[in-house]
Amino acid sequence: MPRPKSANGRTGRPPVTSRAQILAAARQLIDRDGWEKLTVRRLAAELGIGPTTLYHHVRDKEDLLLLLLNEYVGQVPPPELPSDPAERIVVSATTMHDALSAWPWALEILTVDGFLGRLDDSARWIVELVLAAAVDAGCTPEQAVHVFRSIWYYTAGEILVRAHSAHVRGDDGQPLDRTLLANLKATQLPHLASVANKWSVLAAEDNYEPALRAFVTGLLAQPGR
Repeated sequence: MPRPKSANGRTGRPPVTSRAQILAAARQLIDRDGWEKLTVRRLAAELGIGPTTLYHHVRDKEDLLLLLLNEYVGQVPPPELPSDPAERIVVSATTMHDALSAWPWALEILTVDGFLGRLDDSARWIVELVLAAAVDAGCTPEQAVHVFRSIWYYTAGEILVRAHSAHVRGDDGQPLDRTLLANLKATQLPHLASVANKWSVLAAEDNYEPALRAFVTGLLAQPGR
């Protein structure tokens, strides 16, 4: 069955003029093939247009990923915040953690200082929540920045380690740390050897929130804050 002609007489899909169409197609490609396989050329082919046409909307792959990230974070519903400032930081950071855990690839473009300037205002609201809570807890604005950056490093590191660890296995199919820790010598590393057979199980436990709560308590209790 022949394809219908467009208004300019060409056959095929209509030209893409909507950013929403571009981002929807990019999300579909990432979900299907992984973010590493996303390129401007592949996306253009998915949309049925030429790469030159798509370059009118996005500069490159990184620009495309930033557009996706801004749209995604902007759609995350704000959490219900408790009155206690420290708990507000915990809730805000946990919201950030849970959102990015679903899209760990986003951290590949966010794990650089200065990433905040690459986001839209619609994606910066979680940072604002943490800063406001830190100030309410007694921090100066400058100290609140350090609180956020410390929490961000912990959060980003936790997500990246879990995302990368999911693909790393030993020759026996077991987690790599379990394989490598099996032959530890107790005389040289007695404490590590005592928990070596439990390490993989313990490392797989989700203790982000309780550890975060302890971390926040320590940050806000620093002398000279």
